Amino acid sequence: MAANAESAAAGWLPAASPLPMPGQSLREGHLAAARPATSPPHVGLRRALVVGSTAALTAAAAMGMLQVLRVGGLSLLDGVLLVLFVFLFAWIALSCVSAMAGFVLQLSGSARTLGIDPHGPLPTLHTRTALLMPTYHEDPARIMAGLQAVYESVAATGQLQAFDFFVLSDSRREELAAAEVAEFAALLARTGGHGRLFYRRRTDNRGRKAGNIGEWVQRFGGAYPQMLILDADSVMSGSTLVHLAAALERNPGVGVIQTMPRVVNGQTLFARMQQFGGHVYGPVIARGVTWWHGSEGNYWGHNAMLRTRAFAEHAGLPELPGRKPFGGHILSHDFVEAALMRRGGWAIHLVPALDGSYEEGPPTLSDLLVRDRRWCQGNLQHAKVVDSAGLHWISRVHMLVGVGHYFTAPMWAMLMLVGLAIPLYQADLAWDGFRLPGFSPLAYWRQADADRVTWLFAATMGVLFLPKVLGYVAMLLDPAARRGAGGGLRALLGVLIESVLAALMAPIVMYRQSRGVAEVLAGRDSGWEAQCRDDGSVPFSSLVRGYAGMTAFGLFMGALSWGVSPGLALWMLPVVAGMVLSIPTVWLTSGRRPGLWLRRHRILCIPEELDPPPVLRRAAELRAARTT
Repeated sequence: MAANAESAAAGWLPAASPLPMPGQSLREGHLAAARPATSPPHVGLRRALVVGSTAALTAAAAMGMLQVLRVGGLSLLDGVLLVLFVFLFAWIALSCVSAMAGFVLQLSGSARTLGIDPHGPLPTLHTRTALLMPTYHEDPARIMAGLQAVYESVAATGQLQAFDFFVLSDSRREELAAAEVAEFAALLARTGGHGRLFYRRRTDNRGRKAGNIGEWVQRFGGAYPQMLILDADSVMSGSTLVHLAAALERNPGVGVIQTMPRVVNGQTLFARMQQFGGHVYGPVIARGVTWWHGSEGNYWGHNAMLRTRAFAEHAGLPELPGRKPFGGHILSHDFVEAALMRRGGWAIHLVPALDGSYEEGPPTLSDLLVRDRRWCQGNLQHAKVVDSAGLHWISRVHMLVGVGHYFTAPMWAMLMLVGLAIPLYQADLAWDGFRLPGFSPLAYWRQADADRVTWLFAATMGVLFLPKVLGYVAMLLDPAARRGAGGGLRALLGVLIESVLAALMAPIVMYRQSRGVAEVLAGRDSGWEAQCRDDGSVPFSSLVRGYAGMTAFGLFMGALSWGVSPGLALWMLPVVAGMVLSIPTVWLTSGRRPGLWLRRHRILCIPEELDPPPVLRRAAELRAARTT
């Protein structure tokens, strides 16, 4: 059967049209001098405003912290605390300033990016576009159903002749490959898409997903001026694809147009809180970063339209020197590909206002953490890429933000521990055996400078939560978005539920990310595992195995801190509670029952589940038909 499958697959490919894709040098190269024609006017002033506002907020907070620390005289621990505080405050301040810019833009109605009018008539296409769906150990019936929905949606636009569709398999298991071939044959029979739908499986998985795309470019890319990348869980509407292809046609200096995919189809409580957060908070954040990133945006590896020749000429990735995990194949390839294309003079744009681009999120926190471990390694690899020759400084910022994201977890932990160590070192307390009855870090910091400590805490919480508040207000002022979230009051309840659950999960994520950073620094590779797309329940026994150690550590730390003093226990409570409750928290959020109960009551809702767009409805119908 395997031989027959390979024979059939060999007939499902177009004629070769090679396109060279040389590997790029990270040590030699120059940034193209010409500013992209699509760069927004006065983008330098926008960036100065964002960076300047972030610096001003951070400086004010840093001066306040310095005044608090100077009360008892500065020590080495004080200096460490100040450095940690400044970095972490700047981190959240940058996100806050970007969200504020996005909030203003959303209320004012910003200009269309690249001239895309989502509500206008569909433009006529003159260029061939290849739609690529890489797959690795995915459910064949599921991905072919999603691809069929996209195919039919494109056909409904009347411009199917401008698109070809490729399934690019990297699957290694022969039985799964045979199932892919059978499902693809069934897809051809259902659609009559011979000559427009293609399947290719490679047996050499070198380079993983980036290598999969690169092999297609070198083999077939010469026939397609444009290409669009989909993940195995991605779905896009035909009108969105036509708008993207037309935008790339009429903007010859643009290399990548990245959409803002909406997370959909979540059934578990965790998945639904993720997609709700994307609906409420995502628009202001995306519009904000788009405003100051301009033509130096980023590429996320999927749901994006790319200019094939620009990608081939500039995005060939080299192997990083050294051993894994820092050396070898670049895992987070998309950031680097965008940076190299921008180095070559091509504009990279995000278009957050364009709907019709969808993906699915991980169904549980455990699945997210597995994916996050791979991202951790990939982003930390960027430490070897960020100083590459000729990159635009915004491209370097993208990489530094990715690296910094994973270092913030251990830094928050260090900030809490240093904030504990300073009063322990400074306090004039007598030990009563193992106990320090009067010891309280909170009381120590209040006594140091009560007004400034209160102000610093309020400022930090305000900067941290303001993006959520702005997202909620912007959603309230948009009637369609408000209805799609179940109404203002239900949306407010959803924000509260999401915030509480996120706070409970924060210590779990902090612990796992800190461990992930330590593992990468110790040389442990993440491997390459297939992603979980299923919303099935997680066995309680597996949760115990996965989180028992964290629970035991939390119980130990809680008992230890309570044994020293109730004041110390209160200081440790936010982290200890999250660790101790890790098993019930992950169990609750991994279940379909609470998620579906909230859906029935229209809480944590999104527009796509209350009134699904045609392409999502069709994909769901096809998937249901293939599994019954």
